[in-house]
Parts: sequence; structure tokens; C-alpha cells
Amino acid sequence: MPTTNLYDNSYSQYAVDVYQQVRAETYGLDLGQTGWMTADELDRFAGLLQIENKSLLEVGCGAGGCAVYLARKFNCTVTGIDANSSAIINACALAKTAKLNLTLQEVDASRALPFPDQSFDAVFSNDVICHLKGRANVLKEWHRVLKPGGRVLFTDALVITGTVSNEEVATRSSVGYYVWVPPGENERLIATAGLHLLQGEDLTASTATISARWRDARSRHHSPLQKLEGESNFQRLQQFLDCVHTLAGEHRVSRFFYLAERG
Repeated sequence: MPTTNLYDNSYSQYAVDVYQQVRAETYGLDLGQTGWMTADELDRFAGLLQIENKSLLEVGCGAGGCAVYLARKFNCTVTGIDANSSAIINACALAKTAKLNLTLQEVDASRALPFPDQSFDAVFSNDVICHLKGRANVLKEWHRVLKPGGRVLFTDALVITGTVSNEEVATRSSVGYYVWVPPGENERLIATAGLHLLQGEDLTASTATISARWRDARSRHHSPLQKLEGESNFQRLQQFLDCVHTLAGEHRVSRFFYLAERG
């Protein structure tokens, strides 16, 4: 299946009206999301991470909307990293406008992070770890940059909890590089990295809801999106979102969050 352009379009055209409208219709509060998280869910994650007046590393910050939201609402110092150059360009523009304590860097989070040991009170990563190679080393790096007692929270939207066909794998993976894991693998790797798992929870139902909202919002704005993306890419993204909705709705591919602590 041809690669489908989701992230470059979303990040480079972040401020285009139709993308803002689609995000608002999908998530309610538009934070520039390209995943399955609402602002309410982000608030809950921030509470679990205990980031008020603390330092936070956001791995996979995307266009920077969540980093700005967290820095403003929780008075925390946020460092956001992402491998997508368009994402960081937009995030830097948002940070400059917001005049908050934000640092944004283009970084491949599958490699060694460019930060000293024990740099952050918390690490947060939403729907990103499934894009990263070498998950065991990724988690060890998060452990390394955390201060003692610091917390990490990440979500993984590609935990295999049922049967999936090769066609479904191809469609679900069409927007980029993906790593799929069986139940229990994240828990094992968290322990191997030296982190203590505090909490885990199945969030799959919300993924089914958000993917359907996103697909339907895009359908309502088909004409302007088609002009921006091209008809072929528009339809492939619709197929991707429909596949996410089906797999999540039938609980064959699940999304979990994991909260862990460095001792």
C-alpha cells in the first residue's frame, strides 16, 4: 500500500482553517492533535504525572499545541522533541507567540537523547512509542533523563488484542513506521528499563470514538481537503481512519496508557 501523508500535511498546514475545523470537530478543544487524545485525557495524564511547577520532557510533541497547553495550565517547564521538521517549525512559532517557558528541538527519540542524566521531573509521550525503533533502549533513555522519583507516562495504540489480517496491518500502518506489540510486552520492557509500573489502563474505546469523529469531520470538509491533499491521499487517510475505528471498536488492536516511576 502506498504511504499516506498524514503528519507533514497536518503540521505544515496547522493553521489552515479547514484543519482547525476538523480538529475542533474531532477533539472538542483543538490542541493540534494527530492522535487519539482529547484535552480531558491530557489533563488526567498531567495529574498523574504531577507536573505542576515541574520540568517535563514531551517525546513526540508534534505541532506543539499540547506543550503550550501544559506549560500554560500547569506552570511547568516543557521541553518538546519531535523528528518531524515541519512539526518543530510550527511548535517553535507557537512557543514564540505564547511567550512561555518552552524549548522545542528536532530530535529522533529512537536514539540517545541530547540531555544530561536526571534532567526532568517527568516524561510524557502520547501515541508515539509505536513509531520508535528499539523500544527497550527508548525506555532506558527515559529512565536515564528522569530524576529519582520522576514519573513517565506513555500511550501505545498498537497492542494486538485480537486477530488482524495482513490487509488491515497494511492499512493501519500506512501513515508511517509502526511497531506492534503483544499484551504484556510494554510491562516487561518498563521493568527491564528499571522503571516501576504504577498504573496501566485500556483506552481503546476512546480511540474508536475519536477515529470515527476524525473520519466523519474530514468527510464533511471533503472539498477543501481534497484541494490541499489530493483525492488519492484524502481517500487513503479516510481508509486509515476507518481501519483504526474498526480495529479499536472490535478490540482487536488496543490503546493503553502506562504510568511508571523511577526509583
